[in-house]
Amino acid sequence: MKKLTYILFFFSFIAAAQHHSKMIVEVDSDKKVLTVIQELTFFNQTNDTLNNIVLNDWTNGYSSKNTPLAARFSDEFERSFHLAKEKERGRTDHITIIDQKKTFLTWERDANHPDVIQIRLREKLLPNQKVTLSLTYFVKVPSDKFTKFGYGDDGKMYLKNCFLLPARYENHAFVKYDNLNLDDCANSLSDYDLEIKIPQNLTLSSDLNELKKEVQNNQNYYQLTGKNRLDFNLFIDKNAAFSLYKNGSLEVVSDLGNTRLNDIQKAIVIDKIVSFVGDNLGKFPNQKITVSEADYERNPFYGLNQLPVFISPFSDEFLYEIKFLKTYLNNYLHSTLQLDPRQDNWIYDGIQVYIMMKYIEEFHPDSKMMGSVAKLRLVRGYNLVSLGFNGQYSYFYMLMARKNLDQPLGNPKNTLIRFNEKIASKYRAGLSLKYLDSYLEQDIVQNSIRQFLVLNQRQQTNRKDFETILTTNSPKKINWFFDKIIESRDIIDYKFEDVTRTKDSVSFKLNNKTQTNVPIPVYGIKDKQIVFKQWIDTFSKDSVFTVPRNEAEKIVINYKNEVPEFNLRNNWQSLRGFRLNNRPIKFNFMKDLEDPYYNQILYVPTLEYNLYDGFLPGFRFHNKTILDKPFIFDVNPTVSTKTQNLSGKALFFVNQYNRDSKLYNVKYMLSGHYLHYAPDAYYSKIAPTVFLNFRPDDYRDNQKSSIIIKEIMVDKQKSSYTTSEDTRNYQVFNVKYVNTKTEVTHHFHFLGDFQYSKTFGKLASEVQYRRLFDDNRQLNLRFFAGTFLHNKAEDDYFDFGLDRPTDYLFESEYLGRSEKTGLFSQQSIIADGFFKSKLETRTANRWMTTVNASYGIWNWIEAYGDIGAIKNKETCGKFVYDSGIRLNLVTDYFELYLPVYSNNGWEIGDKNYGEKIRFIVTFRPETLINLFTRKWF
Repeated sequence: MKKLTYILFFFSFIAAAQHHSKMIVEVDSDKKVLTVIQELTFFNQTNDTLNNIVLNDWTNGYSSKNTPLAARFSDEFERSFHLAKEKERGRTDHITIIDQKKTFLTWERDANHPDVIQIRLREKLLPNQKVTLSLTYFVKVPSDKFTKFGYGDDGKMYLKNCFLLPARYENHAFVKYDNLNLDDCANSLSDYDLEIKIPQNLTLSSDLNELKKEVQNNQNYYQLTGKNRLDFNLFIDKNAAFSLYKNGSLEVVSDLGNTRLNDIQKAIVIDKIVSFVGDNLGKFPNQKITVSEADYERNPFYGLNQLPVFISPFSDEFLYEIKFLKTYLNNYLHSTLQLDPRQDNWIYDGIQVYIMMKYIEEFHPDSKMMGSVAKLRLVRGYNLVSLGFNGQYSYFYMLMARKNLDQPLGNPKNTLIRFNEKIASKYRAGLSLKYLDSYLEQDIVQNSIRQFLVLNQRQQTNRKDFETILTTNSPKKINWFFDKIIESRDIIDYKFEDVTRTKDSVSFKLNNKTQTNVPIPVYGIKDKQIVFKQWIDTFSKDSVFTVPRNEAEKIVINYKNEVPEFNLRNNWQSLRGFRLNNRPIKFNFMKDLEDPYYNQILYVPTLEYNLYDGFLPGFRFHNKTILDKPFIFDVNPTVSTKTQNLSGKALFFVNQYNRDSKLYNVKYMLSGHYLHYAPDAYYSKIAPTVFLNFRPDDYRDNQKSSIIIKEIMVDKQKSSYTTSEDTRNYQVFNVKYVNTKTEVTHHFHFLGDFQYSKTFGKLASEVQYRRLFDDNRQLNLRFFAGTFLHNKAEDDYFDFGLDRPTDYLFESEYLGRSEKTGLFSQQSIIADGFFKSKLETRTANRWMTTVNASYGIWNWIEAYGDIGAIKNKETCGKFVYDSGIRLNLVTDYFELYLPVYSNNGWEIGDKNYGEKIRFIVTFRPETLINLFTRKWF
């Protein structure tokens, strides 16, 4: 086994104390194991007597499939960690701790927090006393494919929070957090001194100050130091990927990629950003800072990072600016603020986005969300294109607010759902500081932030310190800002009432539709120019406001969108006559952002397929912008290429969101279809439906439940495929209850189904359970039971289907729903019995119960088996079974089933075996999109 002496470390902890400690680290180049010898001097700067010391051990979060980090990956549908090889995981092993009296100390991992260790001191540590501990341990560095931290190819390593560091102490206790891949390790402020040796073919870059560099015994030797630091970064690479840029006394170490810019162009951008941030936030307290590509990839600028280089509408310089600015601000703030990064995360996010918005206003005031695309005449009518660059922050926040999935900014970072944590809450925090800045004016927010940063250089802080500084500096009462904007998820929505005007003045009332009392600005507009602006503070319900008209042609609430308002569509009133309140209609191709000044109708060509209609080209007309709306319509007329007749579908629904209720969403929908159900006949279906959607108070809980109530009315043309008049035209009242909780390692789904019509009545239930075990084998179980309450049908059309339900409610994605033979008849639907073999008896008109199971053999190859019992009128119950091989390519979306043995006997040797193979396939776009978006919501 090849071994390298990789790092010689020596550490010194605790601000205001200069302690010498050494750490020698040997790396096994194959196993990526660091052997660490560490001397730690701990200085008790609290007022408490300590019996224990707590150290953060975040590398241990990678140690198994059962850690909090593993659970987080599973919860967000990240399969790579669970399926990883053992050598790709990380851990801290063989920890030995000795005090200054050469006594071995005991330590243990907290049962509730496996990513910290607690050291039991032999003697109590009084305030202002110190204790020196000698530690030895092994660090197995994880692969960087999980979080960007760890080892990569060719000796590359990014080491951060991989050593045993003292935890933050607050409120008479150590802060114990687990590694959840949130960049919020709560370390104590410390001093660091390091000696590092690495192989001569590797280079080291760090945000610590370099005191010495030389070659010793064919190895590169470094001495580094850092004072009053919360953490540090070490980048080890085969090539000198990092470059050093100097701005005054600050050194910037960066490998941020953009191959189209040369070093001089990058240096100009970096100098501009470092100077801008320094002018707005103050001088960076350390001498060096790193800005790495890995840091940016962990927290990219969402939107820009999705655009391929060859179609990017932004210049290379602008892209580099935004990437560097975002990453630099993130590292600047996390190196400067002594906050609890999990509990007070909104302050980090708020300051970062606030400064980014100021930067765009100063250097790129005319930039658009879609960059140079805005210059194309063809797309100038799109709000998505014409929206200013900073305008996108409000839309990303509103995306979640309109879904009723936004969360209070003051919530701990680990409680936020992924989209809020990465995007919506981050942007709303910046918008909120911008809102307060616009309201207070006189740079009060800007100066308060600078004052808060200065305070952080002297002491550990929390959100109350920030609130105190803002409140003290403000000439107005701003308690509403913390109560309504930060600590709640109350939404804001104002509209005009009783507007009257004269030549010289305008009088109006404001309707506070959500009763969230916060200040709101009112503007007067003439020829798209602002002629007056008036801030309206919190007020009583019937207050009348009168302002000078200044020749205004219309008045607008929140014209510049300073306030993160829920609905902008009711914010304006014409003073020429009120007819303009009826917004004109605007047609847009494909998709657009919501435009508050128009009624938008979007149109898009569509192409679908089924066996009986052939291809179905058509146009879809709808009003679904990127933000959810209270009322949605979606009409899709099509033409059947086989019959040359019109067909299509349509739906209309009303959204009702209930804030702060487990019944968070109610939808009232009316839908209709007109398509072929057989080669020679159409069907039409109308279904008024009510959806009651429930979600737990814990938004990160993936459990969701719904009650669906509908009346399905089906009218079918007569067909040679239909033998009974009872099955031509019918109505079915249907109530379903669905309860689902799903993640990578566990999936549970329950369905209760009641159906009633004059011809039949049914009661059925279904339970699905899926488990991915530690050996990466997967078990799938499904139980179905159904019985008829009454059944007067003359044929099997409404029967339970053992292997292929008839889908008389027209809800399944059949490509050829009436086929008895051929490829389309081999399509399988997860419903009723869900057998794969076609047995002699394929339906049940009394009752049916089945169990479907499959278990992993290797990767996506599984063995499956089905057993069940079915009962028909005037016959005895029958036991049924089948078995075979399942190719589980994408679960529930694309699967193949190869029958082997069943009631029919051995099927695999049949000369027509190809006709026995069954498949599951999904073509519906919204179903496939859910496969990629489920981790975010």
